[in-house]
Amino acid sequence: MSRLVRLIKLNNLQYNTNRDPQVYRSVPKRPFRIQAVLDGSGTARAKVEIDGTVPCNQSIDLPGTFTCDVGFDTPGVRVATLFIESAGESFSRDIRLDVMEHDWIG
Repeated sequence: MSRLVRLIKLNNLQYNTNRDPQVYRSVPKRPFRIQAVLDGSGTARAKVEIDGTVPCNQSIDLPGTFTCDVGFDTPGVRVATLFIESAGESFSRDIRLDVMEHDWIG
């Protein structure tokens, strides 16, 4: 992590690319919550980009937390890119968003 970003969370769990992806999966119309806990002073610009669209674009007072809720109508895998910039420092991270057809049965 950079000095700007202290923690990234997906669905209120610390995001770790080595964790079993099942932990983060969702179903259609149930939103994913992407959060970035930011450190420093001043302001930061934060946005999430998915397939060329920007569902969230905010200015955040530091220290603070950026939150973006995104949902999808169809199953599949998407890659969301989290971008954060502040005082000449920039950060980006790809986050896998996996939407299952239906909830687990059983």
